[in-house]
Amino acid sequence: MSNKPSKKPAWVVDKEKAKKAAGAETVWLFGLHAVRDALLNPKREKLRLVVTPNAQIKLEEAITEAGIAPEVVEPRKFSVPIDPGSVHQGAALEVKPLNWGGLEDNCIGAEVPRVLLLDRVTDPHNVGAILRSAEVLGASAVIGTRHHSAPETGALAKTASGALERQPYLRMRNLADTIVALQQMGYLVLGLDGEAEDTIEQAVAGRSGDPIALVLGAEGPGLRQKTKETVDKLVKIDAAGGFGSLNVSNAAAISLYASLRG
Repeated sequence: MSNKPSKKPAWVVDKEKAKKAAGAETVWLFGLHAVRDALLNPKREKLRLVVTPNAQIKLEEAITEAGIAPEVVEPRKFSVPIDPGSVHQGAALEVKPLNWGGLEDNCIGAEVPRVLLLDRVTDPHNVGAILRSAEVLGASAVIGTRHHSAPETGALAKTASGALERQPYLRMRNLADTIVALQQMGYLVLGLDGEAEDTIEQAVAGRSGDPIALVLGAEGPGLRQKTKETVDKLVKIDAAGGFGSLNVSNAAAISLYASLRG
């Protein structure tokens, strides 16, 4: 009888490779505001800080608080793996992506639970702006998908203006499954659709204290058909103009605010 170990199934090998790759993933944050907030975030694993002398002075307190030794370079020698067109302001920080935990960790227990789900919103600037609005208006989490959604990047962090360090941003495997999971937690899940009959205010009338999740699609294609079939109700923003004219980050802020007024 052979003692040769059995070969692992391909799906197991792929899963192990993906987990290893995720563990090795790092992100370069840039810009004084994004770098300062990351330095001051005790939950953020910081690996390498590159600053110009001027940026070092501006970030002195945050650098001391983080206990990290910066690499100080002259502006003409400032070279880190970010987009050459990025406005880095002389500061860049290599970090590990934040681990916010699972759905239950973030979506249960808030006094007035609100969640934003993003269906194929891939522009990091839009997602960054949505994170800012979510933080200001008290959302429990912003949720995208592992594929076809904006990953955590320097551009997203800079647009988020610090919110990435404080506002949970989860990326789940399957959006429809995530919607069902939220429904099972007691959430009313509303999908934003310009062709819907009811407004957000009508849908949440008398229920503003209940857990509510809002699903927004990418500009142009909007929500996928599977998403439309999974949400509890399709709603629109009560406005004089058409929903299609709104940027998705603006729509997220308006819909989140409207959901709190029912």
